[in-house]
Amino acid sequence: MQIHEVISKEDIREFLLLPVRMYKSTPQWIRPLDNDIESVFDKEKNKAFRHGECIRWLLKSDVGENIGRVAAFLNEKNVHKGNEQPTGAMGFFECINDQVAAFRLFDQCKMWLQARGMEAMDGPVNFGSRDRWWGLLVEGFENEPNYQCNYNFPYYKIFFEAYGFQLYFNQLTYARKVMEPLSERLDMKAKLVARDANYSFRYIARKELNKLPEYLRTVYNKAWANRAENPELSPAQATLFVKQMKPILDERLLWFGFHKEEPVAFFLSLPEINQIFKHVNGKLDWIGKLKFLWHKVNKTNKKAFGILFGVVPEHQGLGVDGAVIMASRELWQSGKMHYTEYEMNWIGDFNPKMIQVIEQVGGYIAKRHITYRKLFDETKPFKRHPILR
Repeated sequence: MQIHEVISKEDIREFLLLPVRMYKSTPQWIRPLDNDIESVFDKEKNKAFRHGECIRWLLKSDVGENIGRVAAFLNEKNVHKGNEQPTGAMGFFECINDQVAAFRLFDQCKMWLQARGMEAMDGPVNFGSRDRWWGLLVEGFENEPNYQCNYNFPYYKIFFEAYGFQLYFNQLTYARKVMEPLSERLDMKAKLVARDANYSFRYIARKELNKLPEYLRTVYNKAWANRAENPELSPAQATLFVKQMKPILDERLLWFGFHKEEPVAFFLSLPEINQIFKHVNGKLDWIGKLKFLWHKVNKTNKKAFGILFGVVPEHQGLGVDGAVIMASRELWQSGKMHYTEYEMNWIGDFNPKMIQVIEQVGGYIAKRHITYRKLFDETKPFKRHPILR
């Protein structure tokens, strides 16, 4: 076997096409957009390069056939954050069903990271934010992946664990049918909050979309920033986030809770666009864009995807979480929307409070991914991700 760094245009093409060949007989797999994958490795597009570096490789068999790929990366802002040892990462792993080949790829990542002072590596994860390409799928192979979420073969789990990767945390993706009833407890919470006229709940109308970045930033920075390695959103980042959402945005899926007209909670969802992208075969060229537009106009996508849910600390425990969900339910179950399926962004098992809320919504676990950690010195004690309180 021979391994070499991805450098040439032909290497990049092979990095993208290897999984296309591998999953050709797997109907659940949806080809990611080529540009989405390549943007991870583009220094102009990926801000992680400001504080880090990455490399990727292809593995060839003795007869010259590409049989595996992988990437390794480190971000100086994260190598010590929440870790007892400097920790790098690996991801974008694909490999034929051959443990020797898999271990060759893992070894390459380990050696590269050790040369840079790392003592552990997480994987398979992204060189960037946690909401993309994060974790190894271990349950739910019968379900299609959501946009920028990993799908992989079941035998990968055997490779990771045989190599010495250990479970750092579980990532739980909950799903539900839109028309199924919600927990009575949520209704009780909504009625409790309704006694206070200072609270109001609504989705963002198109005429006030210009306020969405600031609403988003206000709630996110109070509810989520500086928890589980989530940095604060700047005004520019919030504006960019909303700009990126606009081509697929359905404002009826963007719910906020207000207290005296100040945003204190959000329940934000988007149309699940992998249900459209699966028709474009990884290419958003002019043909792909026409296909995307056709499916969007004809509302062929019946699944919505929850991206953010949260309540600012001073309004937690008052029933606001239930109130914003019950307010949205009136529209969701009115028959005026075309969505029949709903999935939520993954929740780490280190976040029991959020899991409790989702279970009240009536969600069931449709997929489970694992974020693994490999300690290079296996005599040291292994610790799982700390629980959020």
